[in-house]
Amino acid sequence: MTEGMGVEPPIDEDGHGTHTASTAAGRFVNYADVLGNAKGTAVGMAPLAHLAIYKVCFGEDCGDSNILAALDTAIEDVPFFQDNIAIGGFAAMQKGIVFSCSAGNSGPSNTTLSNEAPWLLTVGASTIDRKIVATAKLGNGEELDGESVFQPYDFPSMQLPLVYASMNGKPESALCGEGSLKDIDVKSKVVLCERGGGIARIAKGQEVKNAGGAAMILMNEEADGFSVEADVHVLPATHVSYAAGLKIKAYINSTAAPTATILFRGTIIGDPSSPFVASFSSRGPRLASPGILKPDIIGPGVNILAAWHSMAIPS
Repeated sequence: MTEGMGVEPPIDEDGHGTHTASTAAGRFVNYADVLGNAKGTAVGMAPLAHLAIYKVCFGEDCGDSNILAALDTAIEDVPFFQDNIAIGGFAAMQKGIVFSCSAGNSGPSNTTLSNEAPWLLTVGASTIDRKIVATAKLGNGEELDGESVFQPYDFPSMQLPLVYASMNGKPESALCGEGSLKDIDVKSKVVLCERGGGIARIAKGQEVKNAGGAAMILMNEEADGFSVEADVHVLPATHVSYAAGLKIKAYINSTAAPTATILFRGTIIGDPSSPFVASFSSRGPRLASPGILKPDIIGPGVNILAAWHSMAIPS
């Protein structure tokens, strides 16, 4: 701001701006008093709020052009004006319409959130208490629950040889990408594959099937934790957690002839661990507005039975 030929610094000169700002959003201050009076804890009305403060008055002069310029600057400083969804959602909010948006599917890392404007209802994805259970049963008797939509009724409960996909010494083979199992004997065996590598989960099962494998156990990456998917696999399979995958690896390394099978147990209602946030659900805070807690709520978003186009491939 300029006044005459000089530059006026944006500093509170008489204390009124500081006083009103702290009234609105001042933090907790213990043992506050005024000359020994009004003793106690001082706090503003919204102590965790963020204020955007711009100086528009110089002495008695509070020009309209300065006030409008400050408002324009405040809007530009928070980049919601560049977000078409935020703009559309604001118009809906003005009409009394609740505008609900997905938080996004870029989790589990922090600051991956989309749709963070405060007037949007931002929804993360959670599990529900229904599971379509496929249990990996190891040769030592341990059973580890996973999920799969494909539930073959005729898959034998007898134990089959169990192999880890990277037994050839190539770490990339663990991902069961196309052609990765051509040098490994997996015929009529249960194959342990790892999630990730940009390879679709069902495609990993296709590679196991192409190589002659009887079944697949798909284990999570560490970042995905306990969040598993019930997929329409192309062969008998189960998707298990990262912790379960580590137990299977340890079992394979503990014996010269590891074995496993998959027990398909169908739909089970009443999972006590639900709801929990899916690993893929985007997390806050959003860097553009870290003071706004997002997402606002979570809702069912994992293994949901819903409509699908009749000409499309199920997923």
